[in-house]
Formats: sequence, structure tokens, C-alpha cells
Amino acid sequence: MPSELVVARGLVKVYGRGRAARRVLDRVDIDVRPGELVALVGPSGSGKSTLLHLIGGRDRPDGGQLTVAGVRVDSARERTLADLRRNQIGFVFQFFHLIPELTAEENVQLAARTNGRNGDGRRRAQELIQELDLAQVSGSRPHELSGGEQQRFALARALVNDPSLILADEPTGNLDSDSGAQVLALLRDLATAGRSVLLVTHDREAAAIANRVLTLKDGRLA
Repeated sequence: MPSELVVARGLVKVYGRGRAARRVLDRVDIDVRPGELVALVGPSGSGKSTLLHLIGGRDRPDGGQLTVAGVRVDSARERTLADLRRNQIGFVFQFFHLIPELTAEENVQLAARTNGRNGDGRRRAQELIQELDLAQVSGSRPHELSGGEQQRFALARALVNDPSLILADEPTGNLDSDSGAQVLALLRDLATAGRSVLLVTHDREAAAIANRVLTLKDGRLA
């Protein structure tokens, strides 16, 4: 196992051009080790979500080097990035992003099917749903679920392909305190079990579960 799952050096991201250009990330260095939960905090607009999207291969930096699970994200072909996202990275978002026409279980299974894991993925989806105590509502549509249930299904979807890195963007932002605490405990358990978790949050309780807390301000890590 590598000593670092994520290695970023001098990351730069610029939005806009000319006089309207804004440097959202300004020479950011960050490492995330296997089994580590790192919380990224900072004011709105400081670049937290942008950094998460770069690490997740959803966007490319304008400068610097970024390696995730041995893949040079800053220079990789799109097909390589797609493989990285499917096999190594699980995303958890504030607004859940469950497909409303599908049942909760079908949302989890869909992530496995897109990775070509039809039979194995279906079994893994059912295992996760059981582990997260969601079996009794697995046939419900997302709008029939509570916020905490939706976020736990979103977490099951992120885990169904057994990624080594979980990227969580404000995962408790739309939850009540009890549901938020449950999701945070699940993320903490994932890190304890050896996965890496990078958590963007404004929540002090969320930051308190981390091994390390990094503060991003004006595009730079303090």
C-alpha cells in the first residue's frame, strides 16, 4: 500500500479570463494517506469544493501536479480518469443526487452496473443496505425517504465499488443533528477500516472526527 493515496503539489485553478480571471486555488499542496480522515474547512468561496473536484478527476488543474491512487490526474486521458472515478473514488454530496425515478436500492445498484459488476454489484449493494440498516426502506423512492436515509443510501452508492478514497462534500449540510452524527460515524468507521476520506465541511462536529483539519482561505492552505 502506498504511503500516500493523494499527492498534490502546487495546484492552481483559475476561473475566468483576463481582468475577470480569479485564482480559486493558488499553489496548494496536500497529501492524504490510506486510512486517514482529513477535514477541509474554510469560508464559502475559498476553493474547498474546487479542490475536491480536482482530486476526484471531475475537473483539471491549470497548474501543478496531482496523483491519486498512482494516477497522474493532471495529465491523464479522460478514459483513464473515468476508470479512476469508477474504481478508486466514491463521491458523497450535500444534496444526495439520487435518481428520483429509481428506488433507493436501484440507485445503489446502478453505480455497480456502470462498473460492469452486475451480479457481484447487486450482492454488494444488498450487503451495504443491510449494514447501513436501510433494508426496510430500500424499495422506496428518494422523495419518500428522510434526509438521513437518503444520505446513507448515497453513501452506500459511493461504497458499492469498494473505492479506496471517499470524497464527501458537506455530507451533513442538509441533515438534522442526529442524522448528521450517524453519517459522520459511518465516515469515521470507513477511515478506521483503511479507506481514505477527504471531508469538506463547515460543521465543527464534522471536523472534530478528523485525523487532520486543513484550512483553505483565499485559495491557499493555512
